Amino acid sequence: MTAPHPSRRRRLLAPLSALLLEVAGVVVLVSTLTAGGPPDPVAAGPAGPAVAGTAPAGASPVGEVLPPSPPRSISIPSIGVESVVDQSGLAPDGTLEVPAPGPGYDRASWYRGSSAPGFRGPSVILGHVDSATEGPSVFYDLGRMRPGAEVTVTRADGIAATFRVDEVRSFPKNAFPTESVYGDVDRAELRLITCGGDFDSAARSYRDNTVVFAHLVGSNRG
Repeated sequence: MTAPHPSRRRRLLAPLSALLLEVAGVVVLVSTLTAGGPPDPVAAGPAGPAVAGTAPAGASPVGEVLPPSPPRSISIPSIGVESVVDQSGLAPDGTLEVPAPGPGYDRASWYRGSSAPGFRGPSVILGHVDSATEGPSVFYDLGRMRPGAEVTVTRADGIAATFRVDEVRSFPKNAFPTESVYGDVDRAELRLITCGGDFDSAARSYRDNTVVFAHLVGSNRG
């Protein structure tokens, strides 16, 4: 992906705890079913093209790589997830937009500045963990995933891309590994992101982010 101007990169790498909370524009994830409030939005990595990352000059991708096409749905059998995939961009402060309250709140969303699922580079899909009013949301059980589990993302071109989980990790929001999550890689990979960890009542937000790291293992046309 194209690297941002240094001043923009510093903004994107700022600790999540220091970012502004936008109730109306960015949205709320809560850690319990009875307490709620707007947590810090996830810091986004370098913004790239709408449906694909950019490979370094002379680099060759490792393993299968699909042509770019945006996602339409996601299936995670091990945790019972079946969801339409919407799209998200960046908020004015450089944070990653997440599904706003309304019809799309409980759906997964693809960060369109990341690679298309199956194309070279990391494809980033995020979702809420729960809501104080509605209960568990689309990625409520994301932290229960284990290495070896499979995730299938069906794309607009009809190709279903299957990813295998490599690891599931939790990171403090004030030490989010931006480069590991959004940085360029030499194969088709997937990142699933939600909030996690303990709930900070004073800050009214989760203390951590849960991130699933996976790589492409196969594809077929439905």
